[in-house]
Amino acid sequence: MRSPVFRACLLAALVSAAGAACAADNYPSRPVRFIVSLAPGGGTDFVARVIAGKLSETWGQQVVVDNRPGAGSIIGAEVAAKAPADGYTLLMATNSMLTQPSLFKNLPYDVTKDFAPVTLALRAPLLLTAHPSLGVSNLKELIALARAKPGELTYASPALATTGHLGGELFKLVTKVDILQIPYKGAGSAIANLLAGEVKLMYSSPPAVVMHVKAGKLKALGVTGAKRAAQAPEIPTFEESGVSGVEAYDFYGILAPAGTPRPVIAKLNAKIIEVLNVPEIANRFAVTQFAEVVGSTPEELKRFMVTEIARWGKVIRDANIRAE
Repeated sequence: MRSPVFRACLLAALVSAAGAACAADNYPSRPVRFIVSLAPGGGTDFVARVIAGKLSETWGQQVVVDNRPGAGSIIGAEVAAKAPADGYTLLMATNSMLTQPSLFKNLPYDVTKDFAPVTLALRAPLLLTAHPSLGVSNLKELIALARAKPGELTYASPALATTGHLGGELFKLVTKVDILQIPYKGAGSAIANLLAGEVKLMYSSPPAVVMHVKAGKLKALGVTGAKRAAQAPEIPTFEESGVSGVEAYDFYGILAPAGTPRPVIAKLNAKIIEVLNVPEIANRFAVTQFAEVVGSTPEELKRFMVTEIARWGKVIRDANIRAE
């Protein structure tokens, strides 16, 4: 015979489950806040606003983008982590969340514990470009030149521990070459100096440089994805060029505060994936960001984040990268 305590616990669990299901049935019944930990106008903000706009249209409830830049994206993530776990606060997660645990000892949240994964929405490869004056046409020639002139070649880094920075360090570690990192405060100034030939190499988002490649102002050496970009199929992957183990992507994931009811997470996951796969939306991301739709399960996003935190953490340690 079950004890009164057991029956009370069972009843409480059933009531809680019923309440969560009811919340999901009525979700969303008011506006949803979508936090972006970066300033307006960038690629992440663009992705969030496209998704938010389509969700608002399909739900009949406003999804409002709330830009909370600062402290290497920590400010916005902290706001999201401490928000009520009811599905009415979402966070656009980017690569910064994969590097924070290895760079900062006292984060105000635990990246893997204080958030509920919703979906890995998109990912976009990087493009390694060279100034024509460097005189290389492919990765094989670049590696040979770098080995012949250790420490003399330079690459532009748009900001600390960005994919543009870590991509360069990973390439150095894998190929065992010595290329000097030149740090900048943003991709705009880095690309300007690359075009001027003041630095010779740069990993960057393809949309930022592909027009310069087509104009002959820069030379594309390879894309960091597992396959060629549909928008620039003439550019080979690193793997095709004989360099393995250097895949790198800008990723766009969607998180909620930990404890958000699973039925709400499931409803969010299904609706966001539906939005991402609207042909007009998917094509817009492909053309403007070179991004491919992923649309993962919450569990797949969690595994992805854990794996990538460990992978980039090793690069940060091996390259002796430290927060400024």
